[in-house]
Amino acid sequence: MKLTQSADPAYRAEFLRKGYTLPQYDREALKEKTHAEPTWLHFGAGNIFRAYQASILEKGLNEGKYDRGVIVAESFDYELIDSTYRPYDNLTLSVVLRADGSIEKNVIGAITESLKADPSFSGDWERLCEIFRKASLQMISFSITEKGYSFNDADLERGFGAIFAMGKLTALLYERFLAGAMPLTLQSMDNCSHNGDKVQAGVFAYAKKWCELGLVPQEFYSYVAESGKVTYPWAMIDKIVPRPDAKVQEILKEDGFEDYAAIETEKHSFTAPFVNGEEVGYLVIEDDYPAGHPPLDLGGAVFTARETVDKMERMKVCTCLNPLHTAMATVGCVLGFKLISEEMKDDDIRTYITRMVYEEGMPVVTDPGIVSPKEFADAVLTKRLPNPFMPDTPQRIVVDNSQKIPVRFGETIKKYIKEGLDLEKLNLVSFALASYARYLRGIDDCGNTFEPSPDPLLSELMPIVSGLEVKEGAQDFSCLKALYSRPEIFGVNLYDTILGEKVEALVKKLYAGPGAVRKTLHEMVSA
Repeated sequence: MKLTQSADPAYRAEFLRKGYTLPQYDREALKEKTHAEPTWLHFGAGNIFRAYQASILEKGLNEGKYDRGVIVAESFDYELIDSTYRPYDNLTLSVVLRADGSIEKNVIGAITESLKADPSFSGDWERLCEIFRKASLQMISFSITEKGYSFNDADLERGFGAIFAMGKLTALLYERFLAGAMPLTLQSMDNCSHNGDKVQAGVFAYAKKWCELGLVPQEFYSYVAESGKVTYPWAMIDKIVPRPDAKVQEILKEDGFEDYAAIETEKHSFTAPFVNGEEVGYLVIEDDYPAGHPPLDLGGAVFTARETVDKMERMKVCTCLNPLHTAMATVGCVLGFKLISEEMKDDDIRTYITRMVYEEGMPVVTDPGIVSPKEFADAVLTKRLPNPFMPDTPQRIVVDNSQKIPVRFGETIKKYIKEGLDLEKLNLVSFALASYARYLRGIDDCGNTFEPSPDPLLSELMPIVSGLEVKEGAQDFSCLKALYSRPEIFGVNLYDTILGEKVEALVKKLYAGPGAVRKTLHEMVSA
Protein backbone atom coordinates (compact mmCIF):
# COMPACT_ATOMS: atom_id res chain seq x y z
CA MET A 1 0.00 0.00 0.00
CA LYS A 2 1.56 3.23 -1.22
CA LEU A 3 0.01 6.68 -0.93
CA THR A 4 -0.12 7.18 -4.70
CA GLN A 5 -1.97 3.86 -5.06
CA SER A 6 -4.91 5.11 -3.00
CA ALA A 7 -6.57 6.43 -6.18
CA ASP A 8 -5.97 3.18 -8.09
CA PRO A 9 -9.11 0.99 -8.26
CA ALA A 10 -6.88 -2.07 -7.92
CA TYR A 11 -5.79 -0.96 -4.44
CA ARG A 12 -8.81 1.00 -3.27
CA ALA A 13 -10.53 -1.98 -1.66
CA GLU A 14 -7.43 -2.78 0.40
CA PHE A 15 -7.22 0.77 1.73
CA LEU A 16 -10.88 0.69 2.66
CA ARG A 17 -10.51 -2.71 4.32
CA LYS A 18 -7.74 -1.33 6.51
CA GLY A 19 -9.95 1.58 7.63
CA TYR A 20 -8.61 4.36 5.41
CA THR A 21 -11.00 7.06 4.19
CA LEU A 22 -10.36 7.98 0.54
CA PRO A 23 -11.32 11.00 -1.62
CA GLN A 24 -14.90 10.74 -2.87
CA TYR A 25 -14.45 12.97 -5.93
CA ASP A 26 -12.74 12.98 -9.32
CA ARG A 27 -9.31 14.25 -8.33
CA GLU A 28 -8.04 14.66 -11.90
CA ALA A 29 -11.00 16.90 -12.67
CA LEU A 30 -10.30 18.80 -9.46
CA LYS A 31 -6.67 19.38 -10.44
CA GLU A 32 -7.64 20.57 -13.92
CA LYS A 33 -10.30 22.97 -12.61
CA THR A 34 -8.00 24.35 -9.88
CA HIS A 35 -5.14 24.90 -12.32
CA ALA A 36 -7.36 26.88 -14.65
CA GLU A 37 -9.35 28.82 -12.04
CA PRO A 38 -7.59 28.77 -8.65
CA THR A 39 -9.37 30.28 -5.68
CA TRP A 40 -7.00 29.52 -2.80
CA LEU A 41 -3.22 29.61 -2.46
CA HIS A 42 -1.59 28.78 0.86
CA PHE A 43 1.92 29.76 1.96
CA GLY A 44 3.52 27.27 4.35
CA ALA A 45 3.88 23.60 3.43
CA GLY A 46 4.33 22.40 7.01
CA ASN A 47 2.45 19.74 8.90
CA ILE A 48 -0.40 21.86 10.25
CA PHE A 49 -1.49 22.89 6.75
CA ARG A 50 -1.93 19.28 5.65
CA ALA A 51 -3.45 18.14 8.94
CA TYR A 52 -5.90 20.99 9.31
CA GLN A 53 -6.53 23.54 6.56
CA ALA A 54 -6.32 21.03 3.69
CA SER A 55 -8.35 18.52 5.70
CA ILE A 56 -11.08 21.10 6.28
CA LEU A 57 -11.36 21.66 2.52
CA GLU A 58 -11.39 17.91 1.94
CA LYS A 59 -14.68 17.61 3.81
CA GLY A 60 -16.40 20.02 1.43
CA LEU A 61 -14.94 18.25 -1.58
CA ASN A 62 -16.10 14.85 -0.37
CA GLU A 63 -19.62 16.19 0.05
CA GLY A 64 -19.59 17.37 -3.57
CA LYS A 65 -20.19 20.97 -2.53
CA TYR A 66 -17.04 22.49 -4.03
CA ASP A 67 -14.94 21.93 -7.13
CA ARG A 68 -11.60 23.62 -6.42
CA GLY A 69 -8.63 22.44 -4.40
CA VAL A 70 -5.85 24.39 -2.70
CA ILE A 71 -2.38 25.15 -4.06
CA VAL A 72 0.49 25.25 -1.59
CA ALA A 73 3.63 27.40 -1.83
CA GLU A 74 6.71 27.11 0.38
CA SER A 75 8.92 30.16 0.86
CA PHE A 76 11.48 28.84 3.35
CA ASP A 77 12.15 25.07 3.37
CA TYR A 78 11.98 23.97 -0.26
CA GLU A 79 12.98 20.43 0.69
CA LEU A 80 9.42 19.96 1.95
CA ILE A 81 8.14 20.19 -1.61
CA ASP A 82 10.67 17.68 -2.93
CA SER A 83 10.32 15.19 -0.08
CA THR A 84 6.70 15.37 1.05
CA TYR A 85 4.57 16.65 -1.82
CA ARG A 86 5.76 15.94 -5.35
CA PRO A 87 6.80 12.29 -4.90
CA TYR A 88 3.23 11.56 -3.76
CA ASP A 89 1.27 13.60 -6.32
CA ASN A 90 0.56 16.09 -3.50
CA LEU A 91 -1.52 13.50 -1.64
CA THR A 92 -1.13 13.21 2.10
CA LEU A 93 -2.32 10.85 4.80
CA SER A 94 -3.89 12.65 7.75
CA VAL A 95 -3.91 10.56 10.91
CA VAL A 96 -6.29 11.88 13.56
CA LEU A 97 -5.16 10.95 17.07
CA ARG A 98 -8.02 10.51 19.53
CA ALA A 99 -7.77 10.74 23.30
CA ASP A 100 -9.23 7.24 23.68
CA GLY A 101 -6.22 5.83 21.82
CA SER A 102 -8.00 5.22 18.52
CA ILE A 103 -7.05 6.84 15.22
CA GLU A 104 -8.62 7.89 11.93
CA LYS A 105 -6.69 7.55 8.66
CA ASN A 106 -7.80 9.94 5.93
CA VAL A 107 -6.17 10.29 2.53
CA ILE A 108 -6.32 13.99 1.60
CA GLY A 109 -6.45 14.90 -2.08
CA ALA A 110 -7.39 18.57 -1.75
CA ILE A 111 -3.86 19.82 -2.46
CA THR A 112 -3.52 19.98 -6.23
CA GLU A 113 -0.17 21.74 -6.77
CA SER A 114 2.97 22.42 -4.72
CA LEU A 115 5.32 25.26 -5.60
CA LYS A 116 8.61 26.73 -4.41
CA ALA A 117 8.06 30.41 -3.79
CA ASP A 118 11.32 31.90 -4.98
CA PRO A 119 12.37 33.42 -8.32
CA SER A 120 15.36 31.08 -8.42
CA PHE A 121 12.84 28.34 -9.27
CA SER A 122 11.77 30.07 -12.45
CA GLY A 123 9.02 27.69 -13.50
CA ASP A 124 7.38 27.70 -10.07
CA TRP A 125 7.71 31.45 -9.73
CA GLU A 126 6.09 32.08 -13.10
CA ARG A 127 3.23 29.79 -12.09
CA LEU A 128 2.80 31.82 -8.88
CA CYS A 129 2.72 35.03 -10.93
CA GLU A 130 0.12 33.44 -13.17
CA ILE A 131 -1.99 32.46 -10.15
CA PHE A 132 -1.86 35.99 -8.75
CA ARG A 133 -3.02 37.35 -12.10
CA LYS A 134 -6.12 35.12 -12.08
CA ALA A 135 -9.44 36.85 -11.48
CA SER A 136 -10.72 33.68 -9.78
CA LEU A 137 -8.22 33.97 -6.90
CA GLN A 138 -9.95 34.83 -3.63
CA MET A 139 -7.61 34.09 -0.75
CA ILE A 140 -3.93 33.80 0.10
CA SER A 141 -3.49 32.14 3.48
CA PHE A 142 -0.43 31.60 5.65
CA SER A 143 0.93 29.18 8.23
CA ILE A 144 4.55 30.34 8.24
CA THR A 145 4.99 30.86 12.03
CA GLU A 146 5.15 34.27 13.64
CA LYS A 147 8.79 34.67 12.60
CA GLY A 148 7.76 34.28 8.97
CA TYR A 149 6.21 37.76 8.91
CA SER A 150 9.44 39.52 9.87
CA PHE A 151 11.36 41.92 7.65
CA ASN A 152 14.30 44.29 7.96
CA ASP A 153 15.73 47.35 6.22
CA ALA A 154 18.16 45.31 4.15
CA ASP A 155 15.41 43.16 2.67
CA LEU A 156 13.19 46.17 2.01
CA GLU A 157 16.04 47.65 -0.01
CA ARG A 158 16.36 44.50 -2.15
CA GLY A 159 13.18 45.40 -4.01
CA PHE A 160 11.87 42.57 -6.17
CA GLY A 161 14.85 40.50 -5.04
CA ALA A 162 13.53 40.34 -1.47
CA ILE A 163 14.17 37.02 0.23
CA PHE A 164 11.74 37.26 3.17
CA ALA A 165 8.22 35.85 2.73
CA MET A 166 6.46 39.20 2.98
CA GLY A 167 8.76 40.64 0.30
CA LYS A 168 7.99 37.78 -2.07
CA LEU A 169 4.29 38.19 -1.33
CA THR A 170 4.46 41.91 -2.15
CA ALA A 171 6.21 41.18 -5.46
CA LEU A 172 3.39 38.79 -6.35
CA LEU A 173 0.78 41.34 -5.30
CA TYR A 174 2.36 43.73 -7.77
CA GLU A 175 1.62 41.19 -10.49
CA ARG A 176 -2.04 41.26 -9.45
CA PHE A 177 -2.01 45.04 -9.41
CA LEU A 178 -0.65 45.13 -12.97
CA ALA A 179 -3.30 42.62 -14.06
CA GLY A 180 -6.11 44.92 -13.00
CA ALA A 181 -5.80 45.55 -9.25
CA MET A 182 -8.33 42.83 -8.50
CA PRO A 183 -9.58 42.22 -4.94
CA LEU A 184 -7.89 39.65 -2.70
CA THR A 185 -7.77 38.58 0.93
CA LEU A 186 -4.48 37.89 2.72
CA GLN A 187 -5.43 35.60 5.60
CA SER A 188 -2.96 34.63 8.30
CA MET A 189 -3.78 31.29 9.91
CA ASP A 190 -0.86 31.31 12.31
CA ASN A 191 -1.28 30.90 16.03
CA CYS A 192 -0.50 34.44 17.09
CA SER A 193 -2.75 37.23 18.31
CA HIS A 194 -4.15 39.69 15.75
CA ASN A 195 -2.25 37.79 13.07
CA GLY A 196 -3.71 39.71 10.14
CA ASP A 197 -1.92 42.82 11.38
CA LYS A 198 1.41 41.04 10.88
CA VAL A 199 0.68 40.39 7.20
CA GLN A 200 -0.49 43.96 6.80
CA ALA A 201 2.59 45.43 8.44
CA GLY A 202 4.88 43.46 6.14
CA VAL A 203 3.08 44.27 2.91
CA PHE A 204 2.75 47.97 3.80
CA ALA A 205 6.46 48.21 4.63
CA TYR A 206 7.62 46.67 1.35
CA ALA A 207 5.12 48.57 -0.78
CA LYS A 208 6.02 51.88 0.86
CA LYS A 209 9.76 51.35 0.48
CA TRP A 210 9.42 50.26 -3.14
CA CYS A 211 7.44 53.42 -3.86
CA GLU A 212 10.25 55.46 -2.30
CA LEU A 213 12.79 53.58 -4.43
CA GLY A 214 10.76 54.27 -7.58
CA LEU A 215 10.23 50.55 -8.25
CA VAL A 216 6.43 50.76 -8.17
CA PRO A 217 3.96 53.63 -8.61
CA GLN A 218 2.18 55.23 -5.66
CA GLU A 219 -1.02 53.64 -6.95
CA PHE A 220 0.35 50.23 -5.94
CA TYR A 221 0.64 51.34 -2.31
CA SER A 222 -2.89 52.69 -2.52
CA TYR A 223 -4.06 49.33 -3.89
CA VAL A 224 -2.66 47.28 -0.98
CA ALA A 225 -3.18 49.86 1.77
CA GLU A 226 -6.07 52.18 1.01
CA SER A 227 -8.38 50.83 -1.68
CA GLY A 228 -10.21 48.24 0.44
CA LYS A 229 -9.55 45.71 -2.32
CA VAL A 230 -6.83 43.94 -0.33
CA THR A 231 -7.88 42.86 3.16
CA TYR A 232 -5.98 41.49 6.15
CA PRO A 233 -8.45 39.70 8.46
CA TRP A 234 -7.65 38.17 11.82
CA ALA A 235 -8.06 34.49 12.58
CA MET A 236 -7.86 32.29 15.66
CA ILE A 237 -6.49 28.80 15.06
CA ASP A 238 -6.13 26.12 17.70
CA LYS A 239 -4.84 22.70 16.71
CA ILE A 240 -1.92 20.61 17.97
CA VAL A 241 -0.02 18.90 15.14
CA PRO A 242 3.21 17.40 16.49
CA ARG A 243 6.03 16.04 14.37
CA PRO A 244 5.46 12.57 12.83
CA ASP A 245 5.06 10.17 15.74
CA ALA A 246 6.87 6.84 16.03
CA LYS A 247 3.76 5.12 17.40
CA VAL A 248 1.81 6.20 14.33
CA GLN A 249 4.59 4.94 12.08
CA GLU A 250 4.30 1.50 13.67
CA ILE A 251 0.53 1.43 13.17
CA LEU A 252 0.89 2.33 9.50
CA LYS A 253 3.66 -0.20 9.03
CA GLU A 254 1.44 -2.93 10.49
CA ASP A 255 -1.29 -1.93 8.02
CA GLY A 256 1.12 -2.52 5.15
CA PHE A 257 1.22 1.20 4.35
CA GLU A 258 4.72 1.73 2.96
CA ASP A 259 5.03 5.54 2.99
CA TYR A 260 5.57 5.93 6.72
CA ALA A 261 9.21 7.06 6.83
CA ALA A 262 9.86 10.43 8.49
CA ILE A 263 12.72 12.75 7.64
CA GLU A 264 14.36 15.83 9.09
CA THR A 265 15.22 18.36 6.41
CA GLU A 266 18.45 20.34 6.33
CA LYS A 267 16.49 23.25 7.79
CA HIS A 268 15.26 20.99 10.61
CA SER A 269 11.66 20.57 9.54
CA PHE A 270 10.24 17.21 10.59
CA THR A 271 8.02 15.77 7.90
CA ALA A 272 6.66 12.58 6.36
CA PRO A 273 4.08 11.52 3.75
CA PHE A 274 1.66 11.42 6.69
CA VAL A 275 0.75 13.95 9.35
CA ASN A 276 -0.67 13.29 12.80
CA GLY A 277 -2.79 15.73 14.76
CA GLU A 278 -5.27 15.85 17.61
CA GLU A 279 -8.98 15.33 17.03
CA VAL A 280 -10.05 18.78 18.25
CA GLY A 281 -9.47 21.92 16.22
CA TYR A 282 -10.81 25.46 15.91
CA LEU A 283 -10.45 27.91 13.03
CA VAL A 284 -12.36 31.18 13.51
CA ILE A 285 -11.89 33.73 10.73
CA GLU A 286 -12.84 37.36 10.37
CA ASP A 287 -15.25 37.57 7.45
CA ASP A 288 -13.64 40.33 5.39
CA TYR A 289 -13.42 38.88 1.88
CA PRO A 290 -14.02 41.30 -1.01
CA ALA A 291 -13.62 38.50 -3.57
CA GLY A 292 -15.42 35.78 -1.61
CA HIS A 293 -13.76 32.73 -0.06
CA PRO A 294 -13.57 28.94 -0.36
CA PRO A 295 -16.29 27.26 1.75
CA LEU A 296 -14.09 26.27 4.68
CA ASP A 297 -17.17 26.48 6.87
CA LEU A 298 -18.24 23.17 5.33
CA GLY A 299 -15.34 21.61 7.20
CA GLY A 300 -15.93 23.36 10.51
CA ALA A 301 -14.27 26.77 10.15
CA VAL A 302 -16.32 29.74 11.33
CA PHE A 303 -16.49 33.07 9.48
CA THR A 304 -17.51 35.87 11.82
CA ALA A 305 -16.81 39.43 12.97
CA ARG A 306 -13.36 40.64 14.04
CA GLU A 307 -14.66 41.25 17.57
CA THR A 308 -15.71 37.61 17.83
CA VAL A 309 -12.31 36.39 16.62
CA ASP A 310 -10.69 38.50 19.31
CA LYS A 311 -13.04 37.16 21.98
CA MET A 312 -12.30 33.59 20.91
CA GLU A 313 -8.61 34.30 21.24
CA ARG A 314 -9.04 35.79 24.72
CA MET A 315 -11.18 32.87 25.87
CA LYS A 316 -8.46 30.42 24.86
CA VAL A 317 -5.38 32.37 25.92
CA CYS A 318 -6.66 33.93 29.15
CA THR A 319 -8.90 31.22 30.59
CA CYS A 320 -9.71 27.94 28.90
CA LEU A 321 -6.41 26.52 27.58
CA ASN A 322 -3.17 28.47 27.91
CA PRO A 323 -3.36 29.16 31.68
CA LEU A 324 -3.99 25.45 32.30
CA HIS A 325 -1.02 24.52 30.14
CA THR A 326 1.27 26.94 31.98
CA ALA A 327 0.00 26.00 35.45
CA MET A 328 0.45 22.26 34.99
CA ALA A 329 3.73 22.60 33.09
CA THR A 330 5.39 24.81 35.70
CA VAL A 331 4.60 22.52 38.60
CA GLY A 332 5.08 19.48 36.36
CA CYS A 333 8.73 20.39 35.76
CA VAL A 334 9.33 20.57 39.51
CA LEU A 335 7.53 17.24 40.04
CA GLY A 336 9.64 15.54 37.37
CA PHE A 337 7.05 14.94 34.65
CA LYS A 338 8.17 14.61 31.01
CA LEU A 339 4.79 14.46 29.23
CA ILE A 340 1.64 16.57 29.55
CA SER A 341 -0.52 13.46 28.98
CA GLU A 342 1.19 11.75 31.93
CA GLU A 343 0.44 14.75 34.13
CA MET A 344 -3.25 14.30 33.33
CA LYS A 345 -3.11 10.87 34.96
CA ASP A 346 -2.09 12.53 38.23
CA ASP A 347 -5.16 13.15 40.40
CA ASP A 348 -3.72 16.25 42.08
CA ILE A 349 -2.67 17.95 38.85
CA ARG A 350 -5.88 17.08 37.02
CA THR A 351 -7.96 18.42 39.89
CA TYR A 352 -5.73 21.50 40.10
CA ILE A 353 -6.30 22.71 36.56
CA THR A 354 -9.94 21.57 36.48
CA ARG A 355 -10.85 23.63 39.51
CA MET A 356 -8.71 26.52 38.28
CA VAL A 357 -10.66 26.90 35.05
CA TYR A 358 -14.17 26.19 36.33
CA GLU A 359 -14.04 27.88 39.76
CA GLU A 360 -11.59 30.74 39.24
CA GLY A 361 -11.44 31.38 35.49
CA MET A 362 -15.05 31.08 34.39
CA PRO A 363 -16.37 34.01 36.48
CA VAL A 364 -14.36 36.37 34.23
CA VAL A 365 -14.13 34.35 31.00
CA THR A 366 -14.63 36.14 27.69
CA ASP A 367 -17.53 34.39 25.97
CA PRO A 368 -17.20 34.63 22.15
CA GLY A 369 -20.80 33.55 21.64
CA ILE A 370 -19.97 30.96 18.98
CA VAL A 371 -18.30 28.36 21.22
CA SER A 372 -19.31 27.71 24.80
CA PRO A 373 -16.36 28.36 27.14
CA LYS A 374 -17.41 25.37 29.23
CA GLU A 375 -17.56 23.07 26.21
CA PHE A 376 -14.16 24.36 25.07
CA ALA A 377 -12.68 23.70 28.52
CA ASP A 378 -14.37 20.29 28.66
CA ALA A 379 -12.63 19.31 25.42
CA VAL A 380 -9.28 20.55 26.74
CA LEU A 381 -9.59 18.49 29.91
CA THR A 382 -11.10 15.30 28.49
CA LYS A 383 -9.78 15.06 24.93
CA ARG A 384 -6.76 17.28 24.40
CA LEU A 385 -4.47 17.30 27.42
CA PRO A 386 -4.94 13.55 28.24
CA ASN A 387 -4.29 12.45 24.64
CA PRO A 388 -1.61 9.72 24.84
CA PHE A 389 -0.58 10.38 21.22
CA MET A 390 0.37 14.00 21.97
CA PRO A 391 4.08 13.93 22.88
CA ASP A 392 3.99 17.44 24.35
CA THR A 393 6.21 18.18 27.32
CA PRO A 394 5.97 20.56 30.27
CA GLN A 395 9.51 21.64 29.45
CA ARG A 396 8.33 22.94 26.06
CA ILE A 397 5.29 24.67 27.49
CA VAL A 398 7.35 26.70 29.98
CA VAL A 399 9.66 28.13 27.31
CA ASP A 400 9.44 31.96 27.56
CA ASN A 401 7.24 31.65 30.66
CA SER A 402 7.91 35.23 31.78
CA GLN A 403 6.37 36.47 28.52
CA LYS A 404 3.25 34.31 28.87
CA ILE A 405 2.28 34.77 32.53
CA PRO A 406 1.02 38.39 32.20
CA VAL A 407 -1.60 37.28 29.69
CA ARG A 408 -2.36 33.80 30.99
CA PHE A 409 -2.85 34.88 34.62
CA GLY A 410 -2.49 38.65 34.75
CA GLU A 411 -5.61 39.25 32.67
CA THR A 412 -7.71 37.19 35.09
CA ILE A 413 -6.33 39.15 38.05
CA LYS A 414 -7.05 42.46 36.33
CA LYS A 415 -10.60 41.37 35.49
CA TYR A 416 -11.24 40.38 39.12
CA ILE A 417 -10.06 43.85 40.18
CA LYS A 418 -12.08 45.64 37.48
CA GLU A 419 -15.28 43.75 38.29
CA GLY A 420 -14.86 44.05 42.05
CA LEU A 421 -14.55 40.32 42.64
CA ASP A 422 -12.84 38.80 45.66
CA LEU A 423 -9.15 38.17 44.91
CA GLU A 424 -9.01 35.94 47.96
CA LYS A 425 -10.80 33.31 45.87
CA LEU A 426 -7.88 33.01 43.45
CA ASN A 427 -6.29 30.18 45.41
CA LEU A 428 -5.16 28.01 42.51
CA VAL A 429 -4.03 30.96 40.40
CA SER A 430 -1.98 32.02 43.42
CA PHE A 431 -0.48 28.53 43.60
CA ALA A 432 0.44 28.74 39.92
CA LEU A 433 2.25 32.04 40.52
CA ALA A 434 3.94 30.67 43.63
CA SER A 435 5.14 27.58 41.78
CA TYR A 436 6.96 29.89 39.36
CA ALA A 437 9.29 31.06 42.15
CA ARG A 438 9.95 27.41 42.99
CA TYR A 439 10.54 26.50 39.34
CA LEU A 440 13.04 29.35 38.92
CA ARG A 441 15.22 27.78 41.63
CA GLY A 442 15.92 24.82 39.32
CA ILE A 443 15.55 22.21 42.07
CA ASP A 444 12.88 19.53 41.74
CA ASP A 445 10.70 18.16 44.50
CA CYS A 446 13.18 15.37 45.23
CA GLY A 447 16.02 17.85 45.70
CA ASN A 448 17.69 17.26 42.33
CA THR A 449 18.74 20.12 40.08
CA PHE A 450 17.19 20.65 36.64
CA GLU A 451 17.74 23.15 33.85
CA PRO A 452 14.84 25.62 33.43
CA SER A 453 13.69 26.07 29.84
CA PRO A 454 14.86 29.04 27.76
CA ASP A 455 13.38 32.41 28.65
CA PRO A 456 14.58 35.94 27.81
CA LEU A 457 14.44 36.93 31.51
CA LEU A 458 15.86 33.73 32.97
CA SER A 459 19.30 35.18 33.70
CA GLU A 460 17.61 38.07 35.49
CA LEU A 461 14.97 36.16 37.46
CA MET A 462 16.88 33.09 38.63
CA PRO A 463 19.33 35.14 40.75
CA ILE A 464 16.38 36.65 42.65
CA VAL A 465 15.58 33.26 44.22
CA SER A 466 19.10 31.82 44.13
CA GLY A 467 19.58 32.43 47.85
CA LEU A 468 16.54 30.41 48.85
CA GLU A 469 17.04 26.85 50.04
CA VAL A 470 14.74 23.84 49.80
CA LYS A 471 14.69 23.04 53.50
CA GLU A 472 12.56 23.08 56.61
CA GLY A 473 12.89 25.97 59.00
CA ALA A 474 13.01 29.73 58.77
CA GLN A 475 14.78 31.65 56.02
CA ASP A 476 14.59 35.13 54.52
CA PHE A 477 12.01 35.36 51.74
CA SER A 478 12.23 39.14 51.33
CA CYS A 479 13.76 38.56 47.87
CA LEU A 480 10.30 37.70 46.57
CA LYS A 481 9.37 41.40 46.60
CA ALA A 482 11.74 41.87 43.65
CA LEU A 483 9.86 39.19 41.70
CA TYR A 484 6.18 39.60 42.48
CA SER A 485 6.16 43.40 42.32
CA ARG A 486 6.76 43.34 38.56
CA PRO A 487 3.57 44.09 36.55
CA GLU A 488 5.32 43.30 33.25
CA ILE A 489 5.48 39.65 34.42
CA PHE A 490 2.30 39.26 36.48
CA GLY A 491 0.01 41.86 34.93
CA VAL A 492 -0.03 43.89 38.15
CA ASN A 493 2.22 44.54 41.11
CA LEU A 494 0.91 41.71 43.27
CA TYR A 495 1.85 43.63 46.41
CA ASP A 496 -0.62 46.34 45.43
CA THR A 497 -3.25 43.65 46.05
CA ILE A 498 -3.79 40.96 48.66
CA LEU A 499 -2.20 38.47 46.26
CA GLY A 500 1.35 39.51 47.08
CA GLU A 501 1.21 38.19 50.64
CA LYS A 502 -0.97 35.27 49.58
CA VAL A 503 1.48 34.10 46.92
CA GLU A 504 4.47 34.68 49.19
CA ALA A 505 2.94 32.46 51.89
CA LEU A 506 2.54 29.67 49.35
CA VAL A 507 6.13 30.06 48.15
CA LYS A 508 7.32 29.51 51.71
CA LYS A 509 5.42 26.22 51.80
CA LEU A 510 6.85 25.11 48.45
CA TYR A 511 10.42 25.60 49.72
CA ALA A 512 9.85 23.70 52.98
CA GLY A 513 12.02 20.71 52.11
CA PRO A 514 11.87 17.82 49.62
CA GLY A 515 8.29 16.73 48.91
CA ALA A 516 6.89 20.12 49.86
CA VAL A 517 5.58 20.84 46.35
CA ARG A 518 3.56 17.63 46.20
CA LYS A 519 2.31 18.10 49.76
CA THR A 520 1.22 21.70 49.15
CA LEU A 521 -0.45 20.88 45.82
CA HIS A 522 -2.40 18.05 47.43
CA GLU A 523 -3.51 20.33 50.26
CA MET A 524 -4.63 22.99 47.78
CA VAL A 525 -6.77 20.69 45.65
CA SER A 526 -8.21 18.89 48.69
CA ALA A 527 -9.36 22.07 50.43
